This record gives sequence, C-alpha cells and structure tokens, in this order.
Amino acid sequence: MTPRPPPTRRSGGLTRRELLGASAAAGVSRLGIARPAAAQDGPGAPLAVAPIPVVRIGFVGVGGMGSVHVRNLLEVGKASPGVEIRAVCDIRAEHAERARGWIREAGGADPTLYTRGERDFERMCAEEDLDLVFTATPWRWHVPVCLGAMENGKHAATEVPAATTLEECWALVETAERTGRHCVMMENCNYGRWEMLVFHLVRQGVFGEILHAEGGYLHDLRGVKFSDRGEGLWRRAHSRERNANLYPTHGLGPVANCMDIGRGDRFDYLVSMSGPSRGLQEYAREHFPEGAPERAERFVLGDVNLSLIRTARGRTITVVHDTNLPRPYSRIHLVQGTRGLFHGYPNRIYVEGRSESHRWDDAEAWLGEYEHPLWRNVASPGEELGHGRMDYLEDYRLMRCLQEGLSTEMNVYDAAALSAVTELSEQSVADRSRPRDFPDFTRGGWRSFPALPVVES
Repeated sequence: MTPRPPPTRRSGGLTRRELLGASAAAGVSRLGIARPAAAQDGPGAPLAVAPIPVVRIGFVGVGGMGSVHVRNLLEVGKASPGVEIRAVCDIRAEHAERARGWIREAGGADPTLYTRGERDFERMCAEEDLDLVFTATPWRWHVPVCLGAMENGKHAATEVPAATTLEECWALVETAERTGRHCVMMENCNYGRWEMLVFHLVRQGVFGEILHAEGGYLHDLRGVKFSDRGEGLWRRAHSRERNANLYPTHGLGPVANCMDIGRGDRFDYLVSMSGPSRGLQEYAREHFPEGAPERAERFVLGDVNLSLIRTARGRTITVVHDTNLPRPYSRIHLVQGTRGLFHGYPNRIYVEGRSESHRWDDAEAWLGEYEHPLWRNVASPGEELGHGRMDYLEDYRLMRCLQEGLSTEMNVYDAAALSAVTELSEQSVADRSRPRDFPDFTRGGWRSFPALPVVES
C-alpha cells in the first residue's frame, strides 16, 4: 500500500489538520483518507444526475484563468441558454467587480460578490442557491473549495491540478461519492485540436492497438515564477519545497483518454527521477540585484523530472516536467500503436500502409478526414480568450453534460488519478526512483466503466 504522506507540507498541499479544519467548516463529519484500495467496493458506473436545465454557477477566483472561464461561460450561455453566474468570490474586490461587469454586459443579473477574505467561499457555498461551484484559485485552495461545494449540495469544478497530495485525492473521491455530486477537473488540453484529432484517430482504430504514450509540460516559467503578481505570488514556493512532477495533467490527460485510463485500464505504478536544480537560482542571479531576497532562495525542484508509468494492462507512459530552463513550449504528445503513431511539436503522423515508408506526414493532411466533430461543429467566440477554443470547448462540454444529465467527461476518479502523480513522483524521487503504486480510486470500477465516446456537439 502507498505510504502515508508526511503531515507537515505547506504550499504543496494542505496538511491533514488543515483538511479536517476545512471539512469541518463545510460541515463534513469525517474523511476516510488513504484507506486501502480493497477496503470497499467501488461504484458500478460513473456518476450521472438528473438534468439541470439552467446551471447556476458560483465562481471562486476570477484572476487569470478564472476570468477566462467566466467569459467563456458567458459565451456558452449566449450560444446555448441555460447558464447563469449567480455569485463571484475573490480575495481582490476589483477582480470580483470586473467579473460582475462582464456578467452585466452579457445581459445577466448582478451576481452576489463575496470578497471578505480567503475563506469567504465557505459563506458562498452555504448561502447561495447554486448547482455548480467553479474554482480557479491557487492550488492549495482547490480541494477546500471543492469539499465546501459538495458538502453544501453543489457540484464542483476546479482548475488543474485537482489536488497535490494523496490525502487530498482521497478526500475528493470519498466526498463526491458520499454526497452524490460531480467533482470535475478542468483539463483544457483534453479539448485541444490535435489532442482531439488523435483521440478520434484512436477511436477509429487508425493506429491499431495503443501500446505507449508520452506527454509532459515543458514550459519556461522562470518569468512567471518570479513575477510580483498573479502566479508569481504563490507558484514559486512549490519549487522551493517539492522535488516532483508538480504539473502532470496537461500532458497526461489527453493520452490517458486515448488509453482508456479509468475505463478499461488504470495507472498501476510509476518510477520517477529528477535532475539537478539550477535554472531558478541562475535566473535569480541574472535578474535581481545583489542583496535581493530572491537571490537567497534555494530550490529543491529538479529542473527536469521524468516519470515512467506502467498501466494494469502493461502499457507504458512517460511524463516530463520541465519549467525552470530556457526552452520553447511543448507537451510532447505522442501516442503509439501497432499500426502507427502521432507525435506532436511539430505535429506529425505515420501510419503503416498509408504514409510513405519511413516518412512522417504533416498532421494537417489528416484533418480533412479525421477532424474531431467538436472542432467541426461547435463554434468558438474566438481565439483571444485564454488558450483559445480548447478552453471554450471544455466549459461548453461541462455545461452540456450537466444540462443533459450525462456523466461528465472527466470524473472525480480521473481527477484523482492524474493528480496523484505529483506525490507518487515525489516519493519515488526521494527513494532512489523505486516504484510507487497508484491507489485504485475506483476500487475496481475501471474494469466496467464505459469508454469515452466521440461526441458530435
């Protein structure tokens, strides 16, 4: 069984005491965290609830990505009526007021604003008549907001990662099951154009049996981490305290869907290793004057972390985290089967019998026949919001699932499995890269959960 995490971690996730305190404030009577996987039978099917014709939303954290989601949801409401933002919570009143202005401009009623501090979301969850609470706060607040929402009868949606420790993952799973509420991690890369093309190709059997995948988050974040605003106010602290894959879900989510993780297969175990930590220290020396406190900071996060996952069906996935060194952006995005493969950055495809022998095809050439129907059929308000259409599509599909009473396309078990990579990689790195087992958050449910379909709209 996976060892219990230490109780002293701060920015990497809430301690057990903080989790219990947050849950008590939300009305939670108990948390059965980190129990053995076999202690209880899993669910027979992913959660589906009665249709919600008008989805009433409370939003927590409307800064960077939060503002993107708010504006996307307002656009979704224009295209498909039945989306209302009733409440907005942020520690900065000007952010909440800005969101209220957008809601007014879109023709919506004035939302109630909650701006009394870090825990004012608890008051919103308790007092407002909402269907969904959506959070885009710093990572350490994702779990408390989701727990507060579910304990007060609301569904929960959170920006990535859903959790940063195994205890938090179990808290989300057990609370979602006990309350009968959705808990969705909003992994936008699942809805990227190339990711959805690959998913469509996999479902059409073009690559044969899928055997291997690679993903990652390779993004020079040095400027972001040392910024005096936005994510710079909190994200750098994780690099001081944890040596792990801190941000696995962007690269892992899309390939996990292609491999039916949680729906016919599951992550079994991983091994992980990190290289030296140099990038942030060198950046601080080059960009801050002598005597600046930033130059005195020390970081434990290896500049490159590489994790290797084996699935229950014996397939392999590599996941890379690389955010402290100069480099162009990449998520790697490789999916390989017995007949061919896709490889991203740049996007290229090889299929035996269709491609010229030993030569890549430009992936653009495959869009005409295999473009995913969502990208063909669902109009986007434009590419200027956030990361463009993939952000819009993830919000659009969540609203459609709630309105139609469908299981969400990412459920709480997906959120937990993808987020668990952080602590498991941390444990493996600290133990000379020895294997660490994934908890089976579904307790066997993955064997019978249906595969994700190719949706048309």
